[in-house]
Amino acid sequence: MEAYLGIDVGSVTTKVVLIDRHGNVLWNSYKKTMGQPIKAIQAAFSSLRRDMGDVKVRGVGTTGSGRKLADHIVGADQVKNEITAHAVSAIYLVPGVRTIVEIGGQDSKLILIRNGVVTDFSMNTVCAAGTGSFLEHQAARLGISIEELGRYAVSASSPARIAGRCTVFAESDMIHKQQMGHNLEDIVAGLCDALVRNYLNNLARGKEITGPVIFQGGVAANPGIKAAFEREVGKEFIVPEYYPIMGAIGAALISRGTKQSRFRGWSISDRQLSTSSFYCSDCPNSCGVIEINDADTVIARWGDTCGKWGRMEG
Repeated sequence: MEAYLGIDVGSVTTKVVLIDRHGNVLWNSYKKTMGQPIKAIQAAFSSLRRDMGDVKVRGVGTTGSGRKLADHIVGADQVKNEITAHAVSAIYLVPGVRTIVEIGGQDSKLILIRNGVVTDFSMNTVCAAGTGSFLEHQAARLGISIEELGRYAVSASSPARIAGRCTVFAESDMIHKQQMGHNLEDIVAGLCDALVRNYLNNLARGKEITGPVIFQGGVAANPGIKAAFEREVGKEFIVPEYYPIMGAIGAALISRGTKQSRFRGWSISDRQLSTSSFYCSDCPNSCGVIEINDADTVIARWGDTCGKWGRMEG
């Protein structure tokens, strides 16, 4: 069987998908990165080999904040940013899509599409109050799991008004609402509303959200956030089947144009891979160079401005 591989390495989760040449998802994995992206990729590859065997890979695409690291490990044919990858998958799987709302663990995105082309986008990579980590932290503070959060939110009768411009203010405001006697359901719904307001204020200001609207990323699993968006925007938010892995699907779809793949092979899952770093002192730039090691052998280096060390890739 011939297939295409998509890898989306984020700060919170690592997604790996295998598609056929028609774009059908054959296999997928969604797991916590846990600060160890190499081990996350290796674990996904081990699971894929166990489930699918050593599939013939015709193309590999990587995306996410760890896309360059994934490229150097697996040998990618296409290395694309998250905006491109998410847009490609949404356009392919949901023809006619005009707005993409994507919220992950540590960042969020708004992508506007007109006539199948990205016309505008915005990203939040600095404010945690508009991301999934905000919800996860507050859920832990309330003593409930992140999976339970959505169920509580949709059961609310009168959502509490909670400040959402900053996680610190939100937490203190949430504690204040608890002390005032608001019930758990209303507080959770208030948190969902706060995240949505933060997202719209930071990413959607001056931009027109028109339907069809696709809601993707891990936070799309929360029905409370979906309902809050629909109340605020006044439009239906469509959650696609593969909402948590759309970036990886997009990377795999892009790789279908590959003629000769650079894929290093499935044995990557068995190798003793690790990373190290050093600062180059050959010029005033003092670039931080990252090394990928296979046991005692350096197989790749990158991170320098001039390309000196990158040319030494193994």
